[in-house]
Amino acid sequence: MSSTGQPLVMGVLNVTPDSFFDGGRFFETDVAIARGRAMVDEGADVVDVGGESSRPGASPVDEAEELRRVVPVVEALAGVVRVSVDTVKPRVATAAVAAGATLLNDISGRLWQVAATGGVGWIAMHMQGSPRTMQRRPAYDDVVGEVHTFLLDRARTAAAAGVTEIWVDPGIGFGKTPDHNLALLAHVGELSRDAAGEGFATLVGTSRKSFLGRFGAPGDGIAGPEDRLEGSLATAVWSMASGVGMVRVHDVAATAQAARLVGDPARRGLVGAGPQAEGGAR
Repeated sequence: MSSTGQPLVMGVLNVTPDSFFDGGRFFETDVAIARGRAMVDEGADVVDVGGESSRPGASPVDEAEELRRVVPVVEALAGVVRVSVDTVKPRVATAAVAAGATLLNDISGRLWQVAATGGVGWIAMHMQGSPRTMQRRPAYDDVVGEVHTFLLDRARTAAAAGVTEIWVDPGIGFGKTPDHNLALLAHVGELSRDAAGEGFATLVGTSRKSFLGRFGAPGDGIAGPEDRLEGSLATAVWSMASGVGMVRVHDVAATAQAARLVGDPARRGLVGAGPQAEGGAR
């Protein structure tokens, strides 16, 4: 969250040919850099550069190829915006930090030592399994309790190792059914509160994910990624209003506008107040 209390917006920049929503669109280095700069103009506080897709069923990318994709983009954007790197590989994370990244977005929840050594922030995400296997019948006894416990344990371990900026992410869509995702969102305020009580912040990423396509689609259909903007915005606003400090999104401009409204101190008192709080207009 910003110093003014406004939630932060992290723009997704996939330098990949196979990401589920924008795969291939920004695969070329020059195009990716241009998109990163455009996100800054749209209101992104952080640009998250990733060179390996983590969509369900995705296969790992060779380390050398991931470095080729990521490092030039990080280096070009680091002077104009805060850059995070979305990777699970220690060498890629280290190279990205050397190129100017100041935040590690770690879906494996294992790179806290790299963050400590590099003196950068770290995002620990929860994932059941790996991208290749995570959606093969994910199961929990208590998804909310298990995810929250995992994240807070990892955050404490990172803090003990010397990481001073720690974010926790419940990993919506990473080894979860639609019902698991909804349960985690329903209780995200509790995660935010408990994390904040120990000096940690919370990030949520729901943008364009498949579970959103199951809600609100006509008939028994499932809306494709291109038709999930409304659900993405709704869940981002819910998360921000629940105390989440940063949301990770593809649609930066729309979400940044929502973040300004959620975070505007002059308007917070209007939540739940109804139309008359705006002078009685209906």
